[in-house]
Amino acid sequence: MNQATGVIFCLAYILGLISTAVSWGRYGILALGIAVAIALPKLLRKFARNSVKVTKTRRSRQKENALNEPLETGEELSLLQMLPRAKWVWAVAGLLAFLASIYLAVRSPQPAIDDISKLIPAVGNTQEVAVTVRGRIVSTPRLTRSGRSQFWLETDLVSEINGGEGGAVVNRPVSGKLYVTVPLLQATGLYADNTIAVVGSLYKPQPPSNPGAFDFKTYLAREGAFVGLKGRQIDWKREKAIADVNRVNSQTTAFWESSGMQPSKIQAMRQRIVRSQLSQLNVPEGPLISAIALGKQAVDLPYNIRDYFVQAGLAHAIAASGTQVSMVLALVIALTKRFSKQLQFGFGVGALFLLVGLTGFEASICRAALMGFGTLFALVLSREVKPLGLLLIAATILLLVNPLWIWDLGFQLSFLATLGLVVTAPPLMAKLDWMPPAIASIVVVPIAASVWVLPLLLYVFSVVSPYSILVNIIAAPLLWILSIGGMVSALVGLIFPPAGSVLAQLLDYPAKGLIAIAQYFSQLPGNSVAVGQVSVFQLIALYSLICWVWVGGSSATDFVTDVTDVTDGRRKGEKTGKQEVGRKKNQGKGRGKKGKSRVFALRISSVWILPLALVAGISIIVLPAWHVQTSLFQVTLLATSGDPVLVIQDRGKVALINSGDENTVRFTVLPFLQQQGVNSVNFAIATHGHLGLSSGWGKLLERLPIKTFYDNNAPKQIHRGNNQEFITAVQSRQGVYIPLETNSKIDLGSTRLQFVDAEIPVVELLVGDRTWLLVGEMTPEAQKKLTATGTLKPAQVLWWSGKALTAELLSAVGPQVAIAFANEIDPETAAQLRQSKTQIFWTGRDGALQWTPADGFKTTMESEENQTSFL
Repeated sequence: MNQATGVIFCLAYILGLISTAVSWGRYGILALGIAVAIALPKLLRKFARNSVKVTKTRRSRQKENALNEPLETGEELSLLQMLPRAKWVWAVAGLLAFLASIYLAVRSPQPAIDDISKLIPAVGNTQEVAVTVRGRIVSTPRLTRSGRSQFWLETDLVSEINGGEGGAVVNRPVSGKLYVTVPLLQATGLYADNTIAVVGSLYKPQPPSNPGAFDFKTYLAREGAFVGLKGRQIDWKREKAIADVNRVNSQTTAFWESSGMQPSKIQAMRQRIVRSQLSQLNVPEGPLISAIALGKQAVDLPYNIRDYFVQAGLAHAIAASGTQVSMVLALVIALTKRFSKQLQFGFGVGALFLLVGLTGFEASICRAALMGFGTLFALVLSREVKPLGLLLIAATILLLVNPLWIWDLGFQLSFLATLGLVVTAPPLMAKLDWMPPAIASIVVVPIAASVWVLPLLLYVFSVVSPYSILVNIIAAPLLWILSIGGMVSALVGLIFPPAGSVLAQLLDYPAKGLIAIAQYFSQLPGNSVAVGQVSVFQLIALYSLICWVWVGGSSATDFVTDVTDVTDGRRKGEKTGKQEVGRKKNQGKGRGKKGKSRVFALRISSVWILPLALVAGISIIVLPAWHVQTSLFQVTLLATSGDPVLVIQDRGKVALINSGDENTVRFTVLPFLQQQGVNSVNFAIATHGHLGLSSGWGKLLERLPIKTFYDNNAPKQIHRGNNQEFITAVQSRQGVYIPLETNSKIDLGSTRLQFVDAEIPVVELLVGDRTWLLVGEMTPEAQKKLTATGTLKPAQVLWWSGKALTAELLSAVGPQVAIAFANEIDPETAAQLRQSKTQIFWTGRDGALQWTPADGFKTTMESEENQTSFL
């Protein structure tokens, strides 16, 4: 099997895994393999014959001694010429792709019969199940944004089931992986491989209730978990009391006291390094140095620092990657250069295993380690290293071990970034050969990597950072200093911690400088631009353009030149009727004309192919987003935990009614706006008095400018700072702050808003010819009083908190659709609404709701009770 066949088989396997993204993918890839096996060999043979004719024609115009050379020498084979022409190769490739899709399905986690998720009924029970779970920790505890500690638990026994099927059960054997969160202090002193018992409540994750929100259920399923555990405490004494059942390995005494928990050898080494680097440094500089040296899994980096790096386009700096591997290998080879190649290989492999263990077996570092192993192997055999082939082999091996990594974003980004460095960096370096290599690499590396990862980032996050390449160029010197210094201090700290602390202390100012750069660029206006939801077809089109620039430029040039040569030969043949006469005439006037044709062809290929690709790529993203923005009219009621949030998109103008708290903005509002391609809010309205100065608006203002902010001027129920502070924040971003009172009216384009009552509040929205009414929480007496005033008008849509509503209010409003922003709805109110044939939605059951004039209401989460909208 030659190299081309091996490459085809590897690519077929990877393509087969990717085909599982759609339900019919495996059969589609099999059909494609059959079609290619039938048609492609014939096309390749025809192309080969034409290539031979073109080569003979070209050589007929060259020196006489060139005619005696074999056709295979002196000619660089094109991509099509290197492809195998045997049908069996393509047939086997199609079959291999089909088997790969089946292999991924087999390896995809599925709950076993005794899986702990079976304790929660599939339907009909939304309550949490109180349990005590015993199991083994299989990950290092991590700090969450909510201040809790999270880890994965491989379950063994479960006890004290309350609310599950069959009542209370003690020491019930179970299996399965569990996503556990506990209070921070409860997890202090825990390490991977410790066996513990956790008291808490089981819950089944739900699909995302808002467009653009994080899919926690899918995330757990890919990790092999189907339920989560909200732990209250780690019950050591209770664990000893119920640990009567022998484990498979007979380790009945494998439980430690809280103070006796012990880390594994590799964890102790990691802890020794981190403590050495943190002992003389403050937070966040110390954790940043450890994260750069060992990856973010080795240390809890503060989330605000992580956000700075992500928003500035420096997220790769705090993740384990090929940088650490290359530095370790370079250090090992330098230290062992006087030894034999076999010893160099042994030391290098040992260093790679140690590094992978210290960084936590991340997909990106495993990819880099495999490529490092290939480099060492080539060193022993004195063979030339082919980075592109090495990258393909590493990806194939990793996906054979764990095919689920094909959908791991870290693996995808690592593979694409390395591919960019392999195929794009060399030609860019050649273009910048007038610069010193060190400076040229600082410019080339971020460009080469960014080009290949940008389409995927747009597809996943719908956001692009305009400053990312500039930031990486500016931060490159500091990153190199911190990377080299961090690795050296880690090695020294592992051997002699005090010396490692001294070396780490020298990196204090570079770390502060890098944090300042990330913070500055992350807070610049326009630091992230939302492009809207990118489809799979757009993703494929973008990568097709990149591949065209990569392999199509030279191919296109050769093709144009060959066609010119053949045309010249035909013209001469028509004049003389003999090829020999044409060859003699070619030495005169005809050769000059052909030379001009070649220069013209080369100029088009080298000058215009890249600009055309750039224009096409921008058009692929911008034109669909522009069309959606200018034609879409949509009202979205987001599913939030408390405060009602509504987004009106009116042909390019965006109105946001309420924001919620900081978590609501971070996890609900901003992801939705990014998915919709919204980069500014035209109108922001705070309907509740206690929401006007809530932290949510400030968080939103950090990311998006608000052109006009309308604040409820009713007496504030909750104050957070000074009014003037928030007003200044709005105006500093060229916004206008306007206070509103009862009967105030706002023109929001084709939508009009009126405060019927600012204190309750009661807000009326006129959307086209339909009236929406937002009613705040009121006592029955307040509802009757409001109804008696006659200020309530009939409305097609009633939007309320889900609390009890009086018959008088429902009669005065007479809604066709009633929407509750709550997890539960008052039963009596629901009965009255059903009696009047009013369609009922509530966000706790249906998720976010979207309304358009053409399609009416659509829910995010499917529900059997939902029927076609009346509107």
